[in-house]
Amino acid sequence: MSAPTPEHPGPAVTTGTLAAPVDDDRARASLEALRSEIAKAVVGQDSAVTGLVVALLCRGHVLLEGVPGVAKTLLVRALAASLELDTKRVQFTPDLMPSDVTGSLVYDARTAEFSFQPGPVFTNLLLADEINRTPPKTQSSLLEAMEERQVTIDGSPRPLPDPFLVAATQNPVEYEGTYPLPEAQLDRFLLKLTVPLPTREDEINVLTRHADGFNPRDLEAAGIKPVAGSADLEAARAAVAKTSVSPEIAAYVVDICRATRDSPSLTLGASPRGATALLSTARAWAWLTGRDYVIPDDVKALALPTLRHRIQLRPEAEMEGVTADSVITAVLAHVPVPR
Repeated sequence: MSAPTPEHPGPAVTTGTLAAPVDDDRARASLEALRSEIAKAVVGQDSAVTGLVVALLCRGHVLLEGVPGVAKTLLVRALAASLELDTKRVQFTPDLMPSDVTGSLVYDARTAEFSFQPGPVFTNLLLADEINRTPPKTQSSLLEAMEERQVTIDGSPRPLPDPFLVAATQNPVEYEGTYPLPEAQLDRFLLKLTVPLPTREDEINVLTRHADGFNPRDLEAAGIKPVAGSADLEAARAAVAKTSVSPEIAAYVVDICRATRDSPSLTLGASPRGATALLSTARAWAWLTGRDYVIPDDVKALALPTLRHRIQLRPEAEMEGVTADSVITAVLAHVPVPR
């Protein structure tokens, strides 16, 4: 039997009240329960929900891309409401300054000294809304925070809380008033998740909910409550770290990434960091599906969201309609699968 994929996850599991200590099964159930809570506000988008859970397990960050109006922001807000973690939101605009994100030194006339005023980045879950509507200078203010888990102000490094996750949303780069994210910024995201338009059935469900009084600005009224906390997350991360990876699986991941570097459609293939990211997300997905070892299907299931933003298409390939997803899909079809 083939393993489930993030696009077709298994049934959600509900849990009771949060308690300590947290064991393996309880941690897995609490993270699976996030799907049930988020589904109270967001219809469909199972792949994006699963990607957010995987990122939490891997200490990674997520970039959500989709046209306006497909519930990208609502999805992250629903996730935040389902977690017992501190959350903050930054609306990225063309006039946003780096200090508006990281914080700055403020002069206190009473003490004649400068004091540090932390910015919204000092939180557990940062919603960077429409991140590509601000210039690259402000986008880059998150580089150190995302990679080093700290912010340096006036030469002094200031650690960020743990856990720390950036969930950024962006409109497709073809839209007016957007700034493409620099390659270094894109590489800091563990996953790039596409949020598609809903199916006809899901869209009817959305309208029915609104007709029945659903208010997307009042998630508490929708019945969303915290079902996982930091203890659950730490227990889950410890369990994921114990998920075994055979030498054959490690070689399979490397072969996939090396094959992207040889693709005639690309100017840039997946880097070694992309390979380590793919292995990390595959381990998290294996654990979520109830296994303590990784199989090739786990790697295949996470290859697209983990690698699509780490490769660059040749201009002539783009003109011919080639996409990053189609290149990765072709690579998966040609790289031998270990038995």
